[in-house]
Amino acid sequence: MYSEKVPEAIDLSHHLSEVSKARAISPLKGLQKYMTKPGLITMAGGTPSPEYFPFSTVSGETLVTESFPLTTQSSSSFSWFWKLFGTGAGKKEKTTTFTINKWPAHTGDLNLATALQYSPATGLAALQKIIQEFSEKVYQPGYKNFTTLIDAGNTDGWGRAALTLLNQGDGVLCSEWTYPSALAGIRPWGVKTVPIAMDGQGMRSDSLRETLASWNEAERGFKRPHVMYIIPVGQNPTGATMEAQRKKEIYDICVEFDVIIVEDDPYYFLQQSPYVPKDQRTDEDAFSSTSAEEKFIAQLAPSFLKFDYQGRVIRLDTFSKTVAPGCRLGWYTCNPQFAERLERAGETSTAAPCGFSQVMVASLLLNWHYEGYIRWLRGLRLQYEQRRDAFIDALADAFQLDMGIEINGHRKGSLVYHASLKPERQFSEKSSMRYSKPLFSFVPPSSGMFVWLKLNLEEHPSYTAVGYKALEFKLWTALAEHGILFGFGSMFSASAVTDETEGDGHFRISFSSTGHDDMKKAASTFALVLREFMKDQ
Repeated sequence: MYSEKVPEAIDLSHHLSEVSKARAISPLKGLQKYMTKPGLITMAGGTPSPEYFPFSTVSGETLVTESFPLTTQSSSSFSWFWKLFGTGAGKKEKTTTFTINKWPAHTGDLNLATALQYSPATGLAALQKIIQEFSEKVYQPGYKNFTTLIDAGNTDGWGRAALTLLNQGDGVLCSEWTYPSALAGIRPWGVKTVPIAMDGQGMRSDSLRETLASWNEAERGFKRPHVMYIIPVGQNPTGATMEAQRKKEIYDICVEFDVIIVEDDPYYFLQQSPYVPKDQRTDEDAFSSTSAEEKFIAQLAPSFLKFDYQGRVIRLDTFSKTVAPGCRLGWYTCNPQFAERLERAGETSTAAPCGFSQVMVASLLLNWHYEGYIRWLRGLRLQYEQRRDAFIDALADAFQLDMGIEINGHRKGSLVYHASLKPERQFSEKSSMRYSKPLFSFVPPSSGMFVWLKLNLEEHPSYTAVGYKALEFKLWTALAEHGILFGFGSMFSASAVTDETEGDGHFRISFSSTGHDDMKKAASTFALVLREFMKDQ
């Protein structure tokens, strides 16, 4: 329980948009507060009778929480992972079963009559209770009266938060490289992006302060931004993890300049140990995978909520990366004032998230309990670490990798791997070309699902004429034609490219769902295509 010394959230209502201020309780949704009254005869809404729901029960089998090991698997036993998630006859998985009936046997039981009915935008009470307790234990907000609110995943969460906080013509602070769909969703409203420089931990606090302190509304054409969008763990696309001290610095700056932080954190539990080359690797795990739940949580970089003593953080969580994206289920953790406005926005948009998803995920978590879900997360994050290692190992097999410390740019302070083409076995005057610089480089991600490649294409014959963006697209197209699809780098830029003849190209490469053999094939194909590409006129 929270100490009496922990403060309550302050009044931040001046951050609400004009649209949000104008929202009233949805006329029909406002009746739902009476729905739980015993003996109520309700004839006010257009709710179908559960008798006509064609589902009598919903049953399923869930993997046990111990499905993944807590120690790193050697390359010889790595096939265990692929077998677990492979398809085909004879695959055995240890499971437990659950059944949800249409009608509850006892008061408070999960049931389809409630789950599949119209319901409040807050979601099912059982799932709401689980999420509230989970956020308190894991994120430990710095104020007492925080609350949680179920949404339809982080895309819905950000969309509602943006509409609740931003007016047309406002600006949003964000990292210079960021998730493009988040920005695409707000640009039609006339919201402007304000990119902040990055280093190896993500957004730089000194750049944030400089931007806010030197803001000139007359020159910029719009007022100083009061909302920040940030992905601090598994930063998309760079894979960086922001540590506690940097988060505290950014939070303090946001207090000083009265900025609301929207913390989009889908990869929080996919924090990973540093990449180690395979010839130096041991079975030791820097995350102490045999530790108890509390120790595991303590080893993770904390949420911005941990430092939030005013209620100025709106945290977005999702089950997409830990259960399944198709659930379309997530939640906010924020102050009650913002939660009430977000609920109003949900009443007339997504309404309540899908009842099937809610009841399935609630059943899963009630079966696993808190300790079981944490056990699942501990094993899951190690699997993504092994996938990351497998892909970087494949790059090491296909290219010559050399290490160095980055001293400039958005990777400053990070250990960088520089990749060059390996010498061909049979040399000719044309095929034995050498380049003064590596052709690409990357920082092994410390969390998330992506490797962010920086392409060095200055020595391409057409570089001076067409520039990096055109070459990035040309190389991306060549790879796609050879059956390899990477993420096109320039889409992740938070600012428009003003000079396409300068800079570097990028690719975002996901290792989250590709099999081991396909990773090796992708890396070797990349090497072949890149070799031919650099000769192309």
